Amino acid sequence: MTNSKAGSDTDSDPEATTSTDWANAIGDGGLVVVSNRQPYSHTYDGDDIAVEVHAGGLTAGLDPVMQAVGGTWIAWGDGDADREVVDENDCVPAPPDDPGYTLRRVWLDDDEVDDYYYGFSNQVLWPICHSALTNVTEWERYWEQYQSVNERFVDAVADHADPGDIVWFQDYHFALAPAIARERLDDDTVLMQFWHIPWPAWDTFRGCPHGEAIVEGVLGNDLLVFHVPRYRENFLHCVERVLDDATVDHETGTVRYDGGTTQVTEFPMGVEVDKIARRARSEEADEFWADFTEKYRVADTVALGVDRLDYSKGIPERLRALEQFWERNPEWRGKLTYVEKGSETRSRIDSYQQVQDQIEAGVERVNDRFGTDDWTPVLSFDEYISPTALASLYSHSDLALVSPIRDGMNLVAQEYVAAQVDDDGVLILSDQAGAGSILDAALLVTPQNTGAFTDAIERALTMRGAERRARMQRLREQVSENDLATWTGLNLRAAMALRDGDGSATEPGLPTGGQP
Repeated sequence: MTNSKAGSDTDSDPEATTSTDWANAIGDGGLVVVSNRQPYSHTYDGDDIAVEVHAGGLTAGLDPVMQAVGGTWIAWGDGDADREVVDENDCVPAPPDDPGYTLRRVWLDDDEVDDYYYGFSNQVLWPICHSALTNVTEWERYWEQYQSVNERFVDAVADHADPGDIVWFQDYHFALAPAIARERLDDDTVLMQFWHIPWPAWDTFRGCPHGEAIVEGVLGNDLLVFHVPRYRENFLHCVERVLDDATVDHETGTVRYDGGTTQVTEFPMGVEVDKIARRARSEEADEFWADFTEKYRVADTVALGVDRLDYSKGIPERLRALEQFWERNPEWRGKLTYVEKGSETRSRIDSYQQVQDQIEAGVERVNDRFGTDDWTPVLSFDEYISPTALASLYSHSDLALVSPIRDGMNLVAQEYVAAQVDDDGVLILSDQAGAGSILDAALLVTPQNTGAFTDAIERALTMRGAERRARMQRLREQVSENDLATWTGLNLRAAMALRDGDGSATEPGLPTGGQP
């Protein structure tokens, strides 16, 4: 069996991620994580089977915890060789090279993937939560498959969760699962969920097909966590409008409904700050940058965007601001290169394909208008690069343009800050990203305000060195205080407080953000 890394720009290092002995902290109970995407998949590599490490932020935060606890991670088995390595219970040890926990795979056929994942999850819930009502497409089969797949995942949970365990659902793919699990599992089992994307205001959410069932589903949790306070408040207001029988306490963040109590709070997700900084300082990072600049002949000043090619990321708006910048500041032509590191996503959905076509047209328009034989204003590429290469891009970029129309948190902004080991970069950040509530030394912009966005680019490029360094030092402090290990600890400590009776859904002492 061979090993390979694929599909992500971050990896994981268990010892660096957390030094907490989670096995002792969680005590007698175990941990069951439920996510749509699995941390490891198996694929054919000729006659061999290779392991692909899907090591995004979620895996980086939870994989070392799972290794310490020895619990079960339940996820969709999407690798073409996944069935070849599981046992009779659809389980395989993980990580493959040094097993520490069980990976339980749930199998989905093509219709289920189309309707549960590409359908209801990403053509109903995703656009609703990102306030993109015009992109909502709903068919009855989407809802039927979403219900069915949520029930299937709960079947897997029931096979592995014991009384006293913590079951941690991840994200919007499993809005119905907590209520289903609440009916089937022991009352001593703690159900919790982290909602990684925004929760919209009531006036938007009321357009959600089956919205009442969605709210009832997530209220099956004992603990429901969002990134920032405004999503928490949006959810509590939606509960009040949707469920007449619910009792909502905004001060303590508790909801009582149908005989149960849900604690609702916010813990901002972070990144592995120290690891990213080490990568940025490495010889491999320097070698990548030397090769990159030789291959592409970038200008002396570099602006960077790192995005999934998604309509929520504000990339066409960013290109308009850059176009106006070069129009207003011809002296910067030939002196500034904008690098767009994109990752194609969900292209089979029309709204995604449309924005990807729009981005491609925008890049061509700007380059045709301003480019010369010796200089290309916008360099756009989507091939995979290693985590260290990405850290190199971050550290060598003079400014980062992070301009989502709506985003739950946006870890790219934090990764850029973590890689700024010389404190020279400037972060331009959308005020519609959750990170905008935390990173107060960034230059905040409203992505659709092209003139103000252009002003921010001009300010970033002409900012005095002392101000740049002071702002970046402040940002690095904020990112370090809210790193990935802190986020993991806050979530699990809150769940354990509920389980062990050290805190309750009626006590204000249960943490609602920051260190417990």
